[in-house]
Amino acid sequence: MSNSAIDVPPKGGFSFDLCRRNDMLSKKGVQPPSYRKTGTTIVGLVFQDGVILGADTRATEGPIVCDKNCEKIHYMAPNIYCCGAGTAADTEAVTDMVSSQLQLHRYHTGRESRVVTALTLLKKHLFNYQGHVSAALVLGGVDVTGPHLHTIYPHGSTDTLPFATMGSGSLAAMAMFESKYKEGLTRDEGIKLVVEAICSGIFNDLGSGSNVDVCVITKGHKEYLRNHLLPNPRTYVNPKGFSFTKKTEVLLTKITPLKEKVEVIEGGDAMEE
Repeated sequence: MSNSAIDVPPKGGFSFDLCRRNDMLSKKGVQPPSYRKTGTTIVGLVFQDGVILGADTRATEGPIVCDKNCEKIHYMAPNIYCCGAGTAADTEAVTDMVSSQLQLHRYHTGRESRVVTALTLLKKHLFNYQGHVSAALVLGGVDVTGPHLHTIYPHGSTDTLPFATMGSGSLAAMAMFESKYKEGLTRDEGIKLVVEAICSGIFNDLGSGSNVDVCVITKGHKEYLRNHLLPNPRTYVNPKGFSFTKKTEVLLTKITPLKEKVEVIEGGDAMEE
């Protein structure tokens, strides 16, 4: 065998080393880390004058509802908005970063941002991290070429569709779209369908809940309808209110000193500190 054949690096491909390692660890009783389920319902559709985006407002932390009225429709540009599902910190960071890049691009060119520009920046960023940035996005906007609606998956793949849903409540919302969507919807018909789709996710998915946010984008105009619908308001209020203790009582204080012996050699003599 020649030296050139020996020095050739191995060809790239999928490595199953980690699969064997994980199998070995599971046989030893080591529990693998579990994935945290995130809950959201985000949707978008194209109507006769532009794009309508919708989202629920429940933010979960495992089984805990940590925010009942969070904003999941993010500003990208005056004519472009983006709904985010997945890890809230990731969706916020990714959309803010791309929004600032679009702003700099508008300063430099003096022209309106294109939806395809936002799509390219988002998908390139997510593809670089191979799904480790947990951001599933529904991007919508209207530019010089008309209305556009795209979905962007955490691995960087994208779709261009007349209507789209994402998040844990996406199947329930898609059922509404597939049964009632038609081309040429008016503004009111589009808002009504988006609200029905989000409510379907709210009432059929435990990770989705609270209120319905809607964003209507048309040529030269956008309308952000914050808390457009409150489908399940809190009806019971404790008449006595809620009382909490003023302080947490300290029951026990215990201090355990840690002693360390260090030998220092000075002039041949050993000393203890």
